[in-house]
Amino acid sequence: MTGGVIEPLPDRDGIDHSLIGVRDLEAARRTWQSLGFTVTPRGRHIGWGTANYCLMFERGYVELLGILDPAQFTNDLDKFLADREGLLGLAFASADARSTAARLAAAGLHPDGPKDLKRLLELPEGDQLPAFKLVHLPSAELPDLRAFFCQHLTPELVRRSDWLVHANSAKRLVALTVVSDRPAELAPAYERIFGATAVNLDGDSLTMDRGSSQVRFMTPAVLASRYRGVAIPTHRRPWMAVQTVGVADLGRTAEVLRRNGHRPVEGDGRLLIDPRAATGCLLEFVGD
Repeated sequence: MTGGVIEPLPDRDGIDHSLIGVRDLEAARRTWQSLGFTVTPRGRHIGWGTANYCLMFERGYVELLGILDPAQFTNDLDKFLADREGLLGLAFASADARSTAARLAAAGLHPDGPKDLKRLLELPEGDQLPAFKLVHLPSAELPDLRAFFCQHLTPELVRRSDWLVHANSAKRLVALTVVSDRPAELAPAYERIFGATAVNLDGDSLTMDRGSSQVRFMTPAVLASRYRGVAIPTHRRPWMAVQTVGVADLGRTAEVLRRNGHRPVEGDGRLLIDPRAATGCLLEFVGD
């Protein structure tokens, strides 16, 4: 280690999953099914008031997160939803949460955990209990990003082969994009976590390569220029705006979207779905 910067963590590869906060979980399930995704059975977090549906890909997945019982712990989801729906954060993958926590601490950071999390997965043959270990960092050590590290203890319960097949041919979670007023200022913090080679600053954009996926930080002007033709909402910055999904056949994706009543914006080898049609998330499909 030199100057507080460590080499990229060897026990992680990519973004494990994104999280999308929704006010009506069942309506969100129907929305994302209409976008051509296979949606898993519902899961309920043990001891919490929240539940989810997931869109599982070959690499990464999406978690649609809603509240079933507001009287129970919601991990501030209620506060988020009082403002808006949409992308609220992400989980970085960890093959070993204890190792991840130890390496973050060795870099002078302040990890909390690993902590255990379980949820009930409601399957036709009966409930199953997927289990995870989570590691969090203080918000100051993950500037302009709400994120944590996630180790799957029972991946066989959540990565069933039939859940990985999507009508829109989705294969991979490619990137998540955050609107930030200060991308250049964020580089040292993320170099400290992931290594200097993983972080690239290009003017008013910063890209963090995480194996099979990326986290991107853009100023509002860069985002507006990149996503012309889509009505981008205005939220208090920083906020996570865009989810990019890689698909096997972009033409097939377009066909499925149109058949289900969506009107994607096409161009530059991608399809864009307005946030109003994707529970507050600007959805970008790219060929993969």
